[in-house]
Amino acid sequence: MRATGMTDDDRPLRCLVTGATGYIGGRLVPELLAAGHSVRCLARAPGKLRDHPWAGRAETVRGDVTDERAVRAAMEGMDVAYYLVHALGTGRGFEETDRRAARVFGEQARAAGIRRIVYLGGLSPSGVPEHALSPHLRSRAEVGRILLASGVPTAVLRAAVIIGSGSASFEMLRYLTERLPVMVTPSWVRTRIQPIAVRDVLRFLVGCARLPYDVNRVFDIGGPDIVTYEEMMRRYAVVAALPKRLILPVPLLTPRLSSLWVGLVTPVPGALARPLVESLRHEVVCAERDIVRYVPDPPEGPVGLDRAIRLALRRVQDADVATRWSSASTPRAPSDPLPTDPDWAGGSLYTDHRERTVAASPQALWQLVEAIGGENGWYSSPLAWSLRGRLDTLVGGVGLRRGRRDANRLRVGDSLDFWRVEEIEPGRLLRLRAEMRLPGLAWLEMAVDRDAQGRTVYRQRALFHPHGLAGHVYWWGVAPFHAAVFGGMARNIAAAAESAAPEPARTH
Repeated sequence: MRATGMTDDDRPLRCLVTGATGYIGGRLVPELLAAGHSVRCLARAPGKLRDHPWAGRAETVRGDVTDERAVRAAMEGMDVAYYLVHALGTGRGFEETDRRAARVFGEQARAAGIRRIVYLGGLSPSGVPEHALSPHLRSRAEVGRILLASGVPTAVLRAAVIIGSGSASFEMLRYLTERLPVMVTPSWVRTRIQPIAVRDVLRFLVGCARLPYDVNRVFDIGGPDIVTYEEMMRRYAVVAALPKRLILPVPLLTPRLSSLWVGLVTPVPGALARPLVESLRHEVVCAERDIVRYVPDPPEGPVGLDRAIRLALRRVQDADVATRWSSASTPRAPSDPLPTDPDWAGGSLYTDHRERTVAASPQALWQLVEAIGGENGWYSSPLAWSLRGRLDTLVGGVGLRRGRRDANRLRVGDSLDFWRVEEIEPGRLLRLRAEMRLPGLAWLEMAVDRDAQGRTVYRQRALFHPHGLAGHVYWWGVAPFHAAVFGGMARNIAAAAESAAPEPARTH
């Protein structure tokens, strides 16, 4: 059924996406492709896009949005142009850079005959004069005005906090809540905001491609919940199954001091933290929801805050470590992390990585990997593994008493002492998920491979996703023993494979 007021032209559209290496852009491209449109990406570093699952289905051209010729060439033959870039974090002159880029984009869109510009900006507080806004919000508003005045029909979507793994706003919320059971916070934690799930943002962006040609305006977009930042932190703690957080707002922390505080507690860079914090000084709530006249809500309604948080945490909660942290080959939900997300996105993940070249065949090495655990042992300090098993039993865990089903073969779902087989690729990969009592989620990966010289290589990764402050304390508490436990394990597995390898035939 056609949405009210949409255009009659149902043919697939040709869409130019700027900012495809960014948070929203990288998630918008597959949504546009799924809607049947063709996509061209304009990127300063196209190589950053090659690991995306959709990379082979979208065209990529090199260029900067401040370069008139590059922008004009990228727009050639396009119907819709998405403007999803900003110069935030590039230095004090970011407002002038944003201004220049928006003018170039608007002028070249008009010259190329683009039918529609779609821009995602920040939700400005009502009743607050523009000069009183943060530089971040002021620049976003100015970019919107420049595009609206370009002569090309433009839809300016304004959102407050976007909830999805990888969003700078959500990552700040994630780290603050997980790392601080007791928080002395700035007074802005009691400012009302209207967060929105990333999948709803993408739904609106895709829908705006077919807006009627006479629509040239700003739309406020937000989710169904209006909350304070303090309430967001409390609801995050509930969804993430963290203990109740004690939050003590104080009036003395200025935006600058607040951003320094956020930078100290979280890995979100200060250049991003400060404009985010400054944006929270004023209430940011939607003044209208006119967008639903053109892009109606789904039958189940927009995504609420709790579900948005749950979706953003789903990869970790479901323990899908392969897709979440290392694989780009499977389809992803809009709330999942992407290869182009910054290193600090997606929550904390501690790793212990070991690698050894082994003078044995991959088959001989794999036999040892698949036979690990149970009566065969773990190829490192028996005392350390025994103590860990006893400790787990004392706190109500499964300990080491389960052993293994078969002495030589494993399959997905098998229990293996206090681990469970989560993934197995015969001859190549064994991934175990910890079922011991831990303040977090843990995996152990063992992989068999060959290097460029054709030599057999053993790769081992221990991964730990901490749950709250206790998880971080646990990891650093056991870190001094990793060399003995994990280092010894990698060393001994390699040695065992080499000693079991048949001696080369002698020539006489």
